[in-house]
This record gives sequence, C-alpha cells and structure tokens, in this order.
Amino acid sequence: MSIERQQIRKWISTYPLLQPIMNLQPVVWLNPKLKKVEDLNDLPVSLADMEKAEQLWQRFAPFLAAEFPDAAEADGLVESPLREISNMKTQLNERFTNTIEGSLFLKCDNELPIAGSIKARGGVYEVLHHAEKLAIDADIISTDQSYEQFSSEKFKQFFGQYSIGVGSTGNLGLSIGIISAKLGFQVSVYMSADAKQWKKELLREKGATVVEFEGDFSEAILAGRNETLAKPNAYFVDDEKSKHLFLGYSVAAFRLKQQLNDVGVTVDAEHPLFVYLPCGVGGAPGGIAFGLKQVFGDAVHCFFVEPTHSPAVLIGLMTGEKNKVCVQDFGIDNVTEGDGLAVGRPSSFASGISEKTVSGIYTVEDQQLFSLLTLLASSEGIFVEPSATAGLLGPLKIQASDYAQLNNIPMNTATHIVWATGGALVPKDEMDGFYQRGNKDLRV
Repeated sequence: MSIERQQIRKWISTYPLLQPIMNLQPVVWLNPKLKKVEDLNDLPVSLADMEKAEQLWQRFAPFLAAEFPDAAEADGLVESPLREISNMKTQLNERFTNTIEGSLFLKCDNELPIAGSIKARGGVYEVLHHAEKLAIDADIISTDQSYEQFSSEKFKQFFGQYSIGVGSTGNLGLSIGIISAKLGFQVSVYMSADAKQWKKELLREKGATVVEFEGDFSEAILAGRNETLAKPNAYFVDDEKSKHLFLGYSVAAFRLKQQLNDVGVTVDAEHPLFVYLPCGVGGAPGGIAFGLKQVFGDAVHCFFVEPTHSPAVLIGLMTGEKNKVCVQDFGIDNVTEGDGLAVGRPSSFASGISEKTVSGIYTVEDQQLFSLLTLLASSEGIFVEPSATAGLLGPLKIQASDYAQLNNIPMNTATHIVWATGGALVPKDEMDGFYQRGNKDLRV
C-alpha cells in the first residue's frame, strides 16, 4: 500500500463523510471551523478593500455604459436583479416531505451585463483594475478624470501593446475575453475540455484567441499561466490565486444589501439570511461569502454547492489540505455537466478565507441540475444554465440538517437567496436541450 493510500484511509477514518463523497453520493457538510465575524481580523482582505473595489467600479461606469448597451441601462453599473420565486418554492415544497420555511429569492447573476454570468463581477473587475494601473502608470489618465476616455482609439492602441491570459472552464473566460478585447488587449483564453463549444465560438467572435486543452481546469490554468507569463507585457488572471477576482465578487454584498432594503427584508439574528452559492474553484462564492459577512455579520449563513463528481472545495476544506489535494486523488473523475463547476482542485487564496466564512457545503447530482432548470423555467419563466440551479435545493438540504438547531437559528423568519450564476448568453438551441433533458424526469 502506498503512502498516498494510507493517508486517504486515515482521512476517511478521521472524516467519515469522505467515504460517501468518494462513492459519489450527495452529502451535506457543516463547517466546524466557521468563525464569528469578530474573529475574522487576520484575513488578507478587508472591508476597506471592498470599498476601494466599489470605487473602481464607479470610476469605470461611464466606460461600461458607453461600450455595453446592457450596462448602459443601469448607467454602467454591473449588477443583477433580485427576484422572489414563490412559485418555485411551491413546486419544491410539493416534491419533498420537508418544506422551505421563510421566503425564497433568486439573485439573477444569469442576467449580469457584459458576460451574462457571475464572472462579470470578478473577471471584468480584475481586467479593469489592471487597465487602470497601466493607464495611470503611463500618465494617460488620472482618477479624477472621466473614464469614458477608455473607449477612445488612443486607449485601445495603448492596450494593444499588452497581453492578457486566463485559464477557464467557460464563464470566467467569457468575461475576461469580452472585456479585454473591448479595451484593446491581446487576450488568450485557455479552455479546458469540458468548456462548451458555443462559449469558445463566442469568444472568438468577440476578438479573443481560444486555446483548447484535452484536460481539465487545472491543466488549462497551468498551461495558460506558463504561456502567458512567457510573453512580454503579459498579465495572467489566476483563478486559483487572485485577490482582485475575489474583491470583484465581494462588492455584490453592498448591492444586495440595498436590494433587500428596497423589498423590505430585514437581516439580523431574528431574521437570518441564508445564501446558496454554486462553487467551482471557489473564488466567486468565496468572494461573495466574504463580502456578505462584512455587510451582514453573523446574521448571514453562506453555503457552497458542488457536483458529486467535482467536490474540490468540500474535500479541500474538510481535510484541511485545501489546494494540496484534488478530487482525482480520491478516485473522483471531475466530470460534470455543470461546466463552470468542473474543477478538481480548489483556489489556494479563496480556500484560506472560506474555511472561516462558509457555514457548509452540499453536493448535487448532475440530473438534479437539469430537473431544477426545467422546474425553474416552468414555474418562474427564468432560464439559467445547469450549474446555476445548484443552489435551489439549499433551503431543503440545510433545513434537513441540524445546522439551525445547533446554532439556535429561527428558520420561520429566514430569507433564502439562491445565487443563479449564469445563463443569459446560452444559445436558444442549447437552452432548449437543457430544458428537455430536465423535463424527462422532474423528480428532484
């Protein structure tokens, strides 16, 4: 027996939930390392960092409004609606023995401007951050001037001297490719085998170079990092290590607070907020969870969701090994139809933070993603991509656990928010196929 197998046996003995995870069974894991907000002072990011990130978004609003019609409607603000989905709640309650207590909302990042997914937050932000730094260093812009100048030919020619690269399963590549090409950068997107063909074609149409790989996300990001950094004047957006991606996502918490205020939702100890976030490498859900903790404190409870075939963050956090282990080490294939979630190894940067901020993680089977997609479309008229439905079982999963009892949390006054992570750019024929696949079996 190899040392590796001995170690895995030891982990299984220490963490019994590992065995059903390795058997590809859906599980719910509650995080024993969750910290109170008052004990989060040693993190590498802060509320002040979030506020600076929001200020950058505001500076670029005139540019985004000028270049993207879907962003112009909100004066350049990259934000999505919050919608109550009471019909979906009714449908879920009819299909399960336990019922969802409290109200159910969908955070529609499937409708985000520019990239149609949650990656429009982190991906667009990091490229804008990089572009601003280059422009300020070259003395062609200052923060007190209008950033609509970034639309000019002068700026596009300036950025044409520089390259940007990113490794992606799909949606991050779309956001990086679209915004980088719009600014004038030479951009290359290194796509893993599970990335959808339509996403590759759309990227090429937008002016990005797409480099395809036979392997999974980890292989694509490694090759992308190496090839990008070998070029002069190149910058690599590193989904496994990026602080800027993380901060771009975190700003969503400020906007969500305002949206909840607008619909009269109170968030405090007696009115808890539960948020369910689909999880790939962990940067997007990690950034949002961090932001929500900064804004709502201990009254918010964040849960990640991963496919049974790609429980990278779950295994990393449960064992404490984080990015030192991958799902393949445990005999799990990392093959899932939730393409944005098909990640075998978690983010090193995000995992170090999420192990203190996330309340737990649960896993779902692929067919459930399609069944939930069809149910959401039928009940609410909202169409999302499969991975974006992963959070819809969250209220039922967590209520069936003993999380509320252990933490003395009232569930009858809870607000549940499912984060819909993508879907707006999915071609109609692809979406029709998703719907039909889910329509074959609506037992979720």
